[in-house]
Amino acid sequence: MPADSARKPGGTARRRFLGAAAAAGAAAIAAPRVARAQAVHWRVQSAWSSRDIFHEFAQGYATAVGTMSGGRLKIEMLSGGAVVPPFQMAEAVHSGILDGAHGTAALRHNKHKANSLFGTPPSFGWDSHSFLGWFYYGGGEALYKELLNGILRLNVVGWLHFPMPNQPLGWFKKEITRVQDFRGLRYRTGGLVGELFQSLGAQVTLLPGGDVAAAIDRGVLDATDSNNPTADILLGLPGVAKVYVLGGHHQPVEAFEVLFNKSKYDALPGELREILRQASFAASSDNLWRAYDRYARDFQEIGRRGVKVFRAGPQFLDDQLKAWDRVLAALSKEAFFAKVVASQKAWVRRTGAYFQAASLDSEALSRAYKHHFG
Repeated sequence: MPADSARKPGGTARRRFLGAAAAAGAAAIAAPRVARAQAVHWRVQSAWSSRDIFHEFAQGYATAVGTMSGGRLKIEMLSGGAVVPPFQMAEAVHSGILDGAHGTAALRHNKHKANSLFGTPPSFGWDSHSFLGWFYYGGGEALYKELLNGILRLNVVGWLHFPMPNQPLGWFKKEITRVQDFRGLRYRTGGLVGELFQSLGAQVTLLPGGDVAAAIDRGVLDATDSNNPTADILLGLPGVAKVYVLGGHHQPVEAFEVLFNKSKYDALPGELREILRQASFAASSDNLWRAYDRYARDFQEIGRRGVKVFRAGPQFLDDQLKAWDRVLAALSKEAFFAKVVASQKAWVRRTGAYFQAASLDSEALSRAYKHHFG
């Protein structure tokens, strides 16, 4: 036994107590903020119905943020219209009524038509993967900030995710074989796509998704655009329109947008700001993989409901491209719109040459599919 312990009964116990107290004090000094940090709770509204698969995707983003932050940042994802109409979400985020929003940039088409270039841009021979590549590595994000913070003067920060597949032409009561069939057609769509079909003579109507099937059933609408089979079944479209047309140059590219109030975002610790961004990249992949599963299953279900499925023909596609030329020529008279289009075209011109040369085209993929599956 050490001599000092022999001279002072209880000396060992005293040293242990003092040592433990010192260690606890050091730990408290080293990490007081982590121990006492309160979770940040944000209310974010999506543009989607609570039953829509897109709201499910939005919920997945919120879950990813909560998991990656260890619960330090919790997002309550509200469904479309819970606080404000979807077309007013950006203003609500700007003013702080909402902490964030999940939708698409095309919802602000009426504020500045260049918004749609960051949501549903024209068909330049690219897809949604290439579009997101342009946004993050081709100068798109800087132009996006210029539009939101400079031109529109919105106190928001945001980015894009989820490369959506090429979208169907939509649901009709009769077969559509040429662009002339759109003359006088009462067609539900919006954004740049609405401009395109107006140039083809359609009577374009912007209507909430939940009201579309009833409008077609009552004869108020003749047809509607479409995003995916899963949403279409939910909306009841196979019950009111029996012609489903796939393909087209009207909307081959689209991506989600997530927005946050910039003042609140800037006040977050750096790691939470980065988690908000990285969670969108993680959700991007998860959304796409889930879409492969769900869209394919629901496409088969549509076939079982007596729906006639067609693909847009080559002449129809060529005429759509000519219509895009006219729309872009008219809209590019506005300087910023023209600036974004020029940037997008430069990206596709540079990157498309390789990827089109290296990739199998749709006809070759179709032959391979039929070879194995008939």
